[in-house]
Amino acid sequence: MVLLSKINEDAIVDNLKKRYMDDYIFTYIGPVLISINPFKQMPYFGDKEVEMYQGAAQYENPPHIYALADNMYRNMMIDSENQCVIISGESGAGKTVAAKYIMGYISKVSGGGPKVQHVKDIILQSNPLLEAFGNAKTVRNNNSSRFGKYFEIQFSSGGEPDGGKISNFLLEKSRVVMRNPGERSFHIFYQLIEGATAEQKGTLGITSLDYYTYLNQSGSYKVDDINDKSDFQETTHAMDVIGISSENNSMVLQIVAGVLHLGNITFKEAGNYAAVESEEFLAFPAFLLGIDQNRLKEKLTSRKMDSKWGNAIESIDVTLNVEQACYTRDALSKALHSRVFDFLVESINKAMVKDHKDFNIGVLDIYGFEIFQEEYVQEGIKWSQIEYFNNKIVCDLIESKSPPGIMCILDDVCATMHAVGEGADQTMLQKLRMQINTHEHFNSWNQGFIIHHYAGKVSYDAEGFCERNRDVLFNDLIELMQSSEIAFIRARFPENLNAEKKGRPTTAGSKIKKQANDLVSTLMKCTPHYIRCIKPNETKKPRDWEESRAKHQVEYLGLKENIRVRRAGYAYRRVFKKFLNRYAILTKESWPTWQGDEKQGVLHLLRSVNMDQDQFQLGRTKVFIKAPESLFLLEETRERKFDGYARTIQKAWRKYMARKKYVQMREEASDLLLNRKERRRHSLNRNFVGDYIGMDDRPELRQFLGKREKIDFADKVTKYDRRFKGIKRDLILTPKSVYLIGREKVKQGPEKGQVKEVMKRRIDVEKILAVSLSTMQDDFMVVHEQEYDSLLDCVFKTEFISLLSRRFEEKTQRKLPLKFNNTLEMKLKKENWGFLSGGGSRQVLFVGGQGDMPVLILPANLCRSASARDFQRTHVSPTGRPSLRSAPVHPELTSTPPRGLHRGLQNGGHKNSNHAANQRNSQHHGQRHPAPGNPTRPFLPSNGSQLKERGGSQQPPNLDCLKVPIKELQGPTDPQPAGLLQGGATQTCPKTQTAGAPVYSSSRSVCSPPTLSEDGTELTVRERSTARLTEEKNVFLCCLLTNECNSRLHHQTKRPA
Repeated sequence: MVLLSKINEDAIVDNLKKRYMDDYIFTYIGPVLISINPFKQMPYFGDKEVEMYQGAAQYENPPHIYALADNMYRNMMIDSENQCVIISGESGAGKTVAAKYIMGYISKVSGGGPKVQHVKDIILQSNPLLEAFGNAKTVRNNNSSRFGKYFEIQFSSGGEPDGGKISNFLLEKSRVVMRNPGERSFHIFYQLIEGATAEQKGTLGITSLDYYTYLNQSGSYKVDDINDKSDFQETTHAMDVIGISSENNSMVLQIVAGVLHLGNITFKEAGNYAAVESEEFLAFPAFLLGIDQNRLKEKLTSRKMDSKWGNAIESIDVTLNVEQACYTRDALSKALHSRVFDFLVESINKAMVKDHKDFNIGVLDIYGFEIFQEEYVQEGIKWSQIEYFNNKIVCDLIESKSPPGIMCILDDVCATMHAVGEGADQTMLQKLRMQINTHEHFNSWNQGFIIHHYAGKVSYDAEGFCERNRDVLFNDLIELMQSSEIAFIRARFPENLNAEKKGRPTTAGSKIKKQANDLVSTLMKCTPHYIRCIKPNETKKPRDWEESRAKHQVEYLGLKENIRVRRAGYAYRRVFKKFLNRYAILTKESWPTWQGDEKQGVLHLLRSVNMDQDQFQLGRTKVFIKAPESLFLLEETRERKFDGYARTIQKAWRKYMARKKYVQMREEASDLLLNRKERRRHSLNRNFVGDYIGMDDRPELRQFLGKREKIDFADKVTKYDRRFKGIKRDLILTPKSVYLIGREKVKQGPEKGQVKEVMKRRIDVEKILAVSLSTMQDDFMVVHEQEYDSLLDCVFKTEFISLLSRRFEEKTQRKLPLKFNNTLEMKLKKENWGFLSGGGSRQVLFVGGQGDMPVLILPANLCRSASARDFQRTHVSPTGRPSLRSAPVHPELTSTPPRGLHRGLQNGGHKNSNHAANQRNSQHHGQRHPAPGNPTRPFLPSNGSQLKERGGSQQPPNLDCLKVPIKELQGPTDPQPAGLLQGGATQTCPKTQTAGAPVYSSSRSVCSPPTLSEDGTELTVRERSTARLTEEKNVFLCCLLTNECNSRLHHQTKRPA
């Protein structure tokens, strides 16, 4: 509103009205926030708005209380200064709700662990508890705070709320015993009657609302938009969260019920003295308070007075009249409620106590004062004077000592009064007229006086002024409560009655002055922020605007003067030293500290951002910046600097953590296989990549995963079916599941004939029973699951198993079972077709040998064999640093291979490749086979494939021994007679085996071996002597491929292992 063309009350009210009707309840006057009570729940207080305003500059988003709260929180963290917000406005303007939003926002944006979350819960739950015992319905507000509250949220140096403190003052105790028509007492009395269980009602003697004298005198029981029954449950829950024990919880409610029963005790005249009218009403309050019924009756109708004659003190029993007896009863009721309220505040503070204070943000819902022009004069800043109302003159009228103000005169009268009656009140009025009748903000009349406050004229009835100011609880009542059988009640009255009394007794007025002075001293240590709350109507209905009421509040809140000062003055002021600390990062000369005169340092920083000279002034100790845009320029430049440095630090940290993570993963993977499985040298020190198929660029594979599912591992593998037929699959591991993705041709529809990705299997990590591996150098593994198992050939099995083990332990809180055996059992899936579809199992047998890689062979008798050579023993662990490039294992492996042969390195790329050890060419990924451990050794080619050397040709080798005669067992889509299993052995031909290489055969093979002629050719089926089929287990045999057989085989390009 600083930009309004006209600055008067009418223009301000019209602007506020337009925004209010459009549901914009917040408006800025510079940094001051104006809040209008909408009398309905607005939609912009959710998590979306919290995220929007967190860390944003004030001008980036519409005015909002979250922006002010975020500004306080950030200033506290950046400047290391305590902050406070002063919320002002009349009853019903929304001060308490505004305070709740501030505390809720800070609770959401600040981090922390379980302890911090506990403090946050206490901060939020303290509101409904204190409102139950301290709020009430008034004519102008259904939930009016009848006490003052200053709430401090204490933070650690890291910005986490780790403590808090509540300072309460000016509780309206008189509301317990009396109130105006149409109003209610404190909410807790109505909550207890409506929300107590049947058992609680029986124990506490709870009946109906109109039964209790303290509640039925105003005739108001129900309140719109307030559900006393549900609020009672919230109140008791808040006590549990804060940490009040169930026993103390019951005691609090017992005292509340006892106060209600005390109010039903009435008195009658017995001569000139008071007597209890119906003694049956004494029983329940005496029972609930744990005191003797006769003693209660005695203390309500009489009291002891001390008479002093010289040095002798004599106690005299004085019988009270009806008026005095009622006063005594009400004084006890007010004292009980007040001390229970103090106990609740004390319990909240104990639950949030911390040993030391770092920073805090205070929230005060009371009117605050700003110093407008005095600071400009003190600092020597040029500016035009603006007239405004200074409320100090009214404060002096109330509390000044010389000349005496109203409170001083009131205390003097109370110190000399000896009886309850009208005499003391009239004496006070006479003294006020004599002392301050000429004051411009004071007027008197027959029964009271008038004070011209900032909010307007307020009339005070003098009747009962002196008695209420004395605020005396007679020693007889304290002694009575100290005799209670209930320890909780005795603890609420800790006074030492035998202590020597010195000076005047404390009055209500003196308590107010002390609390106000303590509050001001606390606020002076904080950086203040302001919220002005406006109540738009008296009907408490949404979208109802009363022009005259709004204008009155605009006037007494001083909004016009505030706008004029903000427009003519400076939007920002800061002490030189704090300004330098905040913006030191802008230049090299000022970072980390400015060396030299502070004023020159500030000037240097302002010039570094090219700020115009007319946009700032330098005072004696402070810098003043005129326009908010100039301040935003400084803040944006500062944020960019921090952002750049943060990115550099973040980059270095991520690099360090990534290296540390992969070293740790290698070590964990090594520990899994240490002394249990033989390893290749290169597999010990290679890098772990995780995603070997580029999932970020493969939406056809991503479609099978969750939207935000993280990829731990992805690679192409070979999966073997029941007939040991190798099929290509994509193996993907996420924190939740293991996926096997295959490809199939579409058989019908517009995409008929196209090859599409299909999810062949999904296994939840926690449902994996075990993983089986051999003890040799191979890449086989069997993933066991309840339904059926999967035999996989994975080059990077160590990395996969390491990640799978970690995810399995996270899900199940136990280690992944790893089985090592040279005979692996594989449970088959039950199918509904074919003669081999009956489930059962298969075995994979491993034998040692002298080859480089284990190889799957399908000879004529359907028995397979492979062997493994020992490159690295099982007890060897990886070195400290991962190698960035794979290196040859032995010097002899670096020799030039035969012409026409392609070399490969195990578990790494080609030796001369520019890529890292684990990078592979994605173009040939689908067709390539694993590389052998020895680059000079050839691969077994696919069926019918022939490779030629550069500049010449070779005769194809005789591989008839590897042909599969039984086509129905091999399958129509099998492209080769022999599948390759990666790991550490090359293929062999049984015809050329040496004597030293053991050969294993199945005791019950799938079919009988074929009959061969003398030249080695296969006979026809008709010429076979026998052909037997069985559903018994197939046995996968492994044997050695000799050098003689290797020399006859052509090499085929494979992917690195």
